[in-house]
Amino acid sequence: MYMLVENHSDTVLHLKRSPGIRSWSLLVGISSVGLAAGYYSDDSWGWKFFYLVGCLFVAVQNLEDWEEAIFQKDAGKVILKSFNLYKKLLTLSKAGHEQAVVVPLDEIRAVNVEEEKVRYFGKGYLVVLRFGTGFSHPLTQSAVMGCRSDVEAVAKLITGFLELNKVPTQLDFENSSETDISDEEEPKDK
Repeated sequence: MYMLVENHSDTVLHLKRSPGIRSWSLLVGISSVGLAAGYYSDDSWGWKFFYLVGCLFVAVQNLEDWEEAIFQKDAGKVILKSFNLYKKLLTLSKAGHEQAVVVPLDEIRAVNVEEEKVRYFGKGYLVVLRFGTGFSHPLTQSAVMGCRSDVEAVAKLITGFLELNKVPTQLDFENSSETDISDEEEPKDK
């Protein structure tokens, strides 16, 4: 699952994501190696402790982030939050545990699904928000493997919520400061 819908109303769309099964499997697998190395080695207690703590450290480092995306029409902004267990354990304080990106809703021009190569595993997919300034920002920091339909469903939900799929009316074209010249109106040099 890419992201779960926590709350969906006319004014708020709240999406959440937690570490997936692959991430938890890596945590258990790497921790098990440290536990086995500590249990079956003939080394001193200090080395056994080092094996266990070292493998736990690497396992937690590979755990994915907990992520949230909150689209608020009333406030006119999008808040993208991420929480990392690794950083929390390293700092052991409440400061800096959660990273947030705040973007005005009117800056978002498109929502796309992009393909990303995941080392050793193949292709992954994620939702990318495209802004009017030319920048883009992924909705989540990590791609999901092989579930393109789930990612496309989230992109379609966001597009519908932000009403990006509406066709511009004639008034929008008249208010536009840009003028387009069609091929028929261009002078032809022959």
